[in-house]
Amino acid sequence: MYETFEHTADLGLRVRAADLPNLFVDAARGLFSIIVANLDAVRPLETVSINVEGETSELLLFDWLGELLYTYDTRRLLLSEFDVQLGPTGLTATARGEPIDPGRHTLDHEVKAITYHGLKLQRENDGWLAEVIVDI
Repeated sequence: MYETFEHTADLGLRVRAADLPNLFVDAARGLFSIIVANLDAVRPLETVSINVEGETSELLLFDWLGELLYTYDTRRLLLSEFDVQLGPTGLTATARGEPIDPGRHTLDHEVKAITYHGLKLQRENDGWLAEVIVDI
């Protein structure tokens, strides 16, 4: 589950999940829900493989979201489905989506960057919580 919250000139993303792989999936969906207002209209037509090295921490979450934003920026590819595996050396994922179609996709915010400000990944009693601020 993810939700956004206002943060000065930026936008925050708060994610809660029972386990870390689902938290990373929900964070990715949350990021793209900021970019495109109708995320459920994005069809899984193209597949992208993503590998991010690092220990499981807020920095891996930062790098994961940064890699997704880079993929969006360079390929103009909206992503909506994610399979994430976490291991001792980092993250391996498959993401699916389609190129932007102005006739079907309603772009919402231009996300310029993922920021370190307020970056959080922590264990809670019933799972995991993450917060990340995006520069819009």
